[in-house]
Amino acid sequence: MNVIVCVKQVPDPEIPPSKFKIDLATKNVVPPAGVPPVISVFDERAVEAACRLKDKFKAKTWALSLGTPKAADVVKHALTMGVDEGVVVSDKVFENLDGFGTAFVLSQAIKKIGPFDVILCGRQAADWDSGQVGSILGEMFGIPVVTIARAITVVENRLRVERVLKDGYQVVEVPTPCVVTVSNEIGLPRLPSGLALITAARKKIPVWTANDLQLDQAKVAAASGHTEIVNLIVPTREGKVEIITGANTADAAAKLAARLREANVV
Repeated sequence: MNVIVCVKQVPDPEIPPSKFKIDLATKNVVPPAGVPPVISVFDERAVEAACRLKDKFKAKTWALSLGTPKAADVVKHALTMGVDEGVVVSDKVFENLDGFGTAFVLSQAIKKIGPFDVILCGRQAADWDSGQVGSILGEMFGIPVVTIARAITVVENRLRVERVLKDGYQVVEVPTPCVVTVSNEIGLPRLPSGLALITAARKKIPVWTANDLQLDQAKVAAASGHTEIVNLIVPTREGKVEIITGANTADAAAKLAARLREANVV
């Protein structure tokens, strides 16, 4: 079994709000100085799912990331968890892609890696939260897609997947090759060993460009023409406080109840 897990490098979601800045001209988030980016939380769960398939069913695993050459850090993170090989796809042509463009470039990289049985993705990225790439990959390859998985196992030549629902979960079986997007309900990712950290740090991660994938700018632009960011802003939050007083506790409580009814809160 060959498993490819797609991982994305995102700004650390734990950064203080004061460090979150937007470039209004380019409609992009400005990377905060001194805060290194991290692997998207749902993608880390997808890596855990890949490693479980490797542990139990002897799968060959790859980590694939589209981004800047610094995305090698998240690929190495996947390697520390147990993934076998990794590659980064990076080129000026690939900057500011929408979900369709991202899926297109990833699909070409996956073809270059070779035959696969399963593509794993996080249910959504922790930065834009659009949750599109996994499903679009399935459409591009013409293969089944199972979303929001909390457990994955192999039954003969099929996958049995538990999908998270609003009020429980659904069990489905799907033939391979297929795409599965993984949710946080799959459980916490494993902690790497010291040896794995050292081995991954020493490993050179290949970087594939548009030329390596035999892509030209026109193909990428055509694939990425489905979405336009009209505006990007940091929401402003305002807090208002109203103090309700009374002659005594009962009087204050009655006035509070009346004020809540007036404001249509109760």
